[in-house]
Amino acid sequence: MGKVWILMLVVVVGVVGIEGARKSPTGRIHTLFSVECQNYFDWQTVGLMNSYRKAKQPGPITRLLSCTDEEKKNYKGMHLAPTFEVPSMSRHPRTGDWYPAINKPAGVVHWLKHSKDAKNVDWVVILDADMIIRGPILPWELGAEKKRPVAAYYGYLKGCDNILAQLHTKHPELCDKVGGLLAFHIDDLRVFAPLWLSKTEEVREDRAHWATNITGDIYGKGWISEMYGYSFGAAEVGLRHKINDNLMIYPGYVPREGIEPILLHYGLPFSVGNWSFNKLAHHDDGLVYECNSLFPEPPYPKEVRQLELDDNRRRGLFLSIECINIINEGLLLQHAANGCPKPVWSKYLSFLKSKAYAELTQPKYVTPATLQMMEDIKEEHVDDGAGKPHPKIHTLFSTECTTYFDWQTVGLMHSFHRSGQPGNITRLLSCSDEELQKYKGHDLAPTHYVPSMSRHPLTGDWYPAINKPAAVLHWLNHVNIDAEFIVILDADMILRGPITPWEFKAARGHPVSTPYDYLIGCDNELAKLHTSHPEACDKVGGVIIMHIEDLRKFAMLWLHKTEEVRADRAHYARNITGDIYESGWISEMYGYSFGAAELKLKHTINDEILIYPGYVPQPGVKYRVFHYGLQFSVGNWSFDKADWRNVDMVNKCWAKFPDPPDSSTLGQANTEDLQRDLLSIECAKTLNEALNLHHKRKCSGNNSLTSEGEERKEESVVSRLSNLNANDDSTNNHTTTDESESVQKDEMPSSFRFWMIFLWAFSGVGFLVVIFVVYSGHRRRGTRPNKGRRRRNLHSGFMEMNGRDRYSRGDVPL
Repeated sequence: MGKVWILMLVVVVGVVGIEGARKSPTGRIHTLFSVECQNYFDWQTVGLMNSYRKAKQPGPITRLLSCTDEEKKNYKGMHLAPTFEVPSMSRHPRTGDWYPAINKPAGVVHWLKHSKDAKNVDWVVILDADMIIRGPILPWELGAEKKRPVAAYYGYLKGCDNILAQLHTKHPELCDKVGGLLAFHIDDLRVFAPLWLSKTEEVREDRAHWATNITGDIYGKGWISEMYGYSFGAAEVGLRHKINDNLMIYPGYVPREGIEPILLHYGLPFSVGNWSFNKLAHHDDGLVYECNSLFPEPPYPKEVRQLELDDNRRRGLFLSIECINIINEGLLLQHAANGCPKPVWSKYLSFLKSKAYAELTQPKYVTPATLQMMEDIKEEHVDDGAGKPHPKIHTLFSTECTTYFDWQTVGLMHSFHRSGQPGNITRLLSCSDEELQKYKGHDLAPTHYVPSMSRHPLTGDWYPAINKPAAVLHWLNHVNIDAEFIVILDADMILRGPITPWEFKAARGHPVSTPYDYLIGCDNELAKLHTSHPEACDKVGGVIIMHIEDLRKFAMLWLHKTEEVRADRAHYARNITGDIYESGWISEMYGYSFGAAELKLKHTINDEILIYPGYVPQPGVKYRVFHYGLQFSVGNWSFDKADWRNVDMVNKCWAKFPDPPDSSTLGQANTEDLQRDLLSIECAKTLNEALNLHHKRKCSGNNSLTSEGEERKEESVVSRLSNLNANDDSTNNHTTTDESESVQKDEMPSSFRFWMIFLWAFSGVGFLVVIFVVYSGHRRRGTRPNKGRRRRNLHSGFMEMNGRDRYSRGDVPL
């Protein structure tokens, strides 16, 4: 009996040991990240390595370092992280194509083949260098299984849904839009990695399908070929990812309620108040090797708490400052390891060594909500939505060939990519042939070109607003559309979040829109004149969510009713239309309402989708759209889109709008005013952020949009326009002062002039007398002039030396 108990004990201990070995991180997880021999990647490496230690990520970490032999000769950063050297493929050995991103899959393949570490591991976590780890990343805890890797969601990889996937994988239905954080079983990675590399090469060479409307790549340069290589390679070997949209977050984004992200990916610019950070601005910075050089310090936690009242938005700001603080802390530690002298004390350095900072940056652990996979969320929606998946969406907006619409397009497209709006987006661009020949903004958005109706072909009436219904009709008649619902926006809008038919309850026969209460013509004779169902007239506009079949029937009526109302000049009056200009300018809006009434389309009117900056928000409402069609202000600062109608903000490098006030300067007493002003500031900052990113893409090196002289001239114009409203008084005062000074000069008394002339003549005569006396003295004293000359020479040399000294010091910025 005793032997039996001993045997059972051995079995139990063995089972526990096996289970413990499975869960134990020691030697079982290996973390990889890929870099090149550049200062840019060195400071990212320092930040990631510091976060790796602070987060207590289990298992070893390896930097896959891709360098050419020439780069390696001058490289100083071999000591920054445990490193596995990889042959550089930045310049492809076969095609000669310059594409550094291919080093990531090439590096992983090389590591699997040649590293001893790859033979002693069960799980591999693959990260990017521009990431900060906040807590342990345990693949099995995240839900990873063999043949089911875990990855973060990259929703912009629209090529998974179109011809790109059909061209590059036999299983397009298995294409997952993923990237960023990858947690793999080693056996899956061995099978998959070579395909990751080969599919990257495939997509990179497929230049015919690099367009933004196919790939979602905002640059349209094939830059995200490696990401598609990953998704297509995984589809090819039948890997289905568990997709998680909670584990990783971009600083600047707002975390969902109850979610604790464990990874920060600072690939996009972000800001906190007036402070901002963009990794691309530090591409050549040698911060790792310049003693005590850090990134600009972000606001302190106490300041951040005053910036934002909403808990989740405030958490988002804390994530932003945490990201940069961890990088700066890593730089300080690296400087000490490099042998740098101890830095001079500062408030910021004291904060980074404080107990409060240590508590803020202690390891974070995933919550049940964080671990929820997207497939679980989809299943909940499916159960809730009549047993079928979400319908496809396509977003439209209408513009013309003017720089006025171009900067609006830049703002809307930037916000579209950040909002998480599903589906594709198309700009309906209405231009005359002459305008199109001169137009420069073709690459600003995926575009459908439409003949301009600004000047009506039959009546000759000039009414550009008619282009909106005309363009929608043209698009419907010339494009193969696979979307079930169409979202229609205006160009002067900023998306803050997704607008979906399932969330806002759009259905066939029941479009969703936002209230336009000033359309009083729905209640009077205007509706009776222009629709046979005036009782069905809805006062709506702005954002429209409509089923495609409704839109097909409705678009022609929208155009015809617009023409009708526009031609009805007898009823332009404000008391009939609500149009403050009484010029028929809102005829297109009535065309929409009357056309929908003809078909008895009954709108669901939702006042929680759209807000005008400058309006007081309803408490607790998270609006999805800013519509900056009206002037708005914060204190003495104001913005009116109409002021920028003739200013080229897109084609002139680095043009931007006047910066709004810093949110930290706002008064806290009135909560309604504070929330209103915070939204206004957010809208303006988003526009400037969009322009800044556009200029970074277009204004570097040889791609500069304008010459330096033209750029300075435009900046001068923008600067003058920026200060017109804020500085009217000071401008007038300055002008008056100048005029008064000129009057004083012209009216100088004649007596004063006389004395000035006399004094000048007297000084001249005196100078001649002194010269005569000195010269006579030299002649009388014989040898003394030589000594005098010597003294003068010495004196002259002293003056020259000091002149050089002053000049040289003046060249050095103090």
